[in-house]
Amino acid sequence: MGLRENAAAAAGRTTSVVEHQTTVAPNLEEPDLGDLTRDAESLPAVVAWSRVMGEVRAIGKDQRFDGGSAGRFNFRGVDLALNAFGPACRKHGVVVTPVKVEPQYRDISTKNGGVKRECTVLVTFRIFGPAGDYFDTQAAGEASDSGGRSTPKAQSIALRTLLLSAGLVPTEDRDADATEFERAESPIRPATSYLDEVCNPHTSTGRLRQIHHELSSTRQLGALVTNEVGEEERIGEMVVRIGKERAAGGAQ
Repeated sequence: MGLRENAAAAAGRTTSVVEHQTTVAPNLEEPDLGDLTRDAESLPAVVAWSRVMGEVRAIGKDQRFDGGSAGRFNFRGVDLALNAFGPACRKHGVVVTPVKVEPQYRDISTKNGGVKRECTVLVTFRIFGPAGDYFDTQAAGEASDSGGRSTPKAQSIALRTLLLSAGLVPTEDRDADATEFERAESPIRPATSYLDEVCNPHTSTGRLRQIHHELSSTRQLGALVTNEVGEEERIGEMVVRIGKERAAGGAQ
């Protein structure tokens, strides 16, 4: 007796009935598949983004930076992040776009005497889903350049930071966008450069206290200068004397 005949006998039926009759198990309900059965175009933005996250599980540090004395390390730049997230976003109808850029700038000196423009930027990104709804998130970036490219560099780093952090992609590392450099130490302001400000009658006593602190931190309180009457005087004592005179004059 074969398997089919054994099954029929165990069920109390003949082989011919089993071959031509289909039975249905009682009280069997279809499982709730939830979002898996929904039209992708109606997915909320946050759900569509979660599906993008499901596509991008990891991004390896496949780029190598060799900065000589500055060091060598592996990193993952903005191109790796875009190559991973771009196809996934297009597949799930997700659009990521910047809607607000808040930059700050300053000039910094390099060890070799050059000057670079540093940009620190806070970017607000808007993530649209296939249904047209969206949510906002922010990311910051910082970059420096001597040729006017610090702003787009900083925005690129902010985008990379957004994709890796909002996408929960493991292991973020620094990005070497161009060349490494060492900052030059800030030059010490000489004691004589404070004289005009100290002698100025409009300089507040609070500013005089700050000047005294600056001179103390650079160990210049004992430096001899020519005071307002043409005599030599230690600048620390001069600042204290003028401060007391102005405080007494203001109290009268």
